[in-house]
Amino acid sequence: MALSERQTAMCSESKWDFSDLSALFLNCTLKKSPEKSHTQGLIDISAAIMEKNGVSVEVIRPVDHDIAYGVYGDMTKQGWDRDDWPQLYTKVKAAEILVITSPIWLGEKSSICTKTIERLYSTSGDLNQNGQYAYYGKIGGCLITGNEDGAKHCSMNILYSLQHLGYVIPPQADAGWLGEAGPGPSYLDAGSGGPENDFTNRNTTFMTWNLLHLAKMIKDAGGIPAHGNQRSKWDAGCRFDYANPDYR
Repeated sequence: MALSERQTAMCSESKWDFSDLSALFLNCTLKKSPEKSHTQGLIDISAAIMEKNGVSVEVIRPVDHDIAYGVYGDMTKQGWDRDDWPQLYTKVKAAEILVITSPIWLGEKSSICTKTIERLYSTSGDLNQNGQYAYYGKIGGCLITGNEDGAKHCSMNILYSLQHLGYVIPPQADAGWLGEAGPGPSYLDAGSGGPENDFTNRNTTFMTWNLLHLAKMIKDAGGIPAHGNQRSKWDAGCRFDYANPDYR
């Protein structure tokens, strides 16, 4: 999707170097590739801004993969014949920015989005090289599309889930588009007005730049400081600035 003149100007006027960042978009549409995904329309705007700033971008539809249900890192060890999550988790770990996107169904995020967040949870107990939880220092955002109410509800749930797992959420880290309630054109359909909607374009643009700025700041700072948040040291008995308990 082509960027507007205003969006393109923001990219050309940028004085920051984001070329050492990578971003992963998980498009939690219910449609397998290559079927048209309206949610992909919003992804295309955000991804184009990132790519114009040198960011490495990848978009994955979890529905294209055989992801098992469950809250363990590899569900084949729990009796499932196949689980593609370990391979997807490798990509999640490699990306400084994660954007989870979803359509709205019955006022909620999609079922595949719920499954994806459950699987993110399944690997959230892993530790990074500093002894913090694995997602510390990574940045999260979300994009929502639909023909009914629920965009803010879905964003609230997704962003809460990401921060609970360790992601940092920047200001205004969500954007969405809602068509007329009930049956009608979806975001990419002719006459929907979606791609031209200034409110959606503004929020998608702000979200993208906020993701980039915060990811760059945290990466340049070497991540989230590792004090008071290390699971490994807590388990070893360290209580940081509090006196250690008496184990007599």
